[in-house]
Amino acid sequence: VQLQASGGGWAQAGGSLRLSCTPSARGIGINRMGWYRQAPGNQRDLVAIITPSGSTNYADSVKGRFTISRDYAKKTMYLQMDSLKPEDTAVYYCNLKRGMVDHWGQGTLVTVSS
Repeated sequence: VQLQASGGGWAQAGGSLRLSCTPSARGIGINRMGWYRQAPGNQRDLVAIITPSGSTNYADSVKGRFTISRDYAKKTMYLQMDSLKPEDTAVYYCNLKRGMVDHWGQGTLVTVSS
């Protein structure tokens, strides 16, 4: 499965960005999908996940600011990021978990300036 992520870029603190992720194969709705991020010198951390049933889970640091969703018609998963903070600056990775195997997108850079 290949994952095409897009939507990263630059924003000022308090601004918004939306990330998109489209899997090459059938994946929306039947696999757990999510977003992770990695800041320079840090490990890759979970940001948000969405299960096949539609349940969502967020890292405490983004609760109330980020929203994960999916569009079946467009076969795309999104991460709406509002009230951005400089500490949100990182490379964001789209993830699809199929069984015990993790599939990753290429990463998209998000930079938030104060």
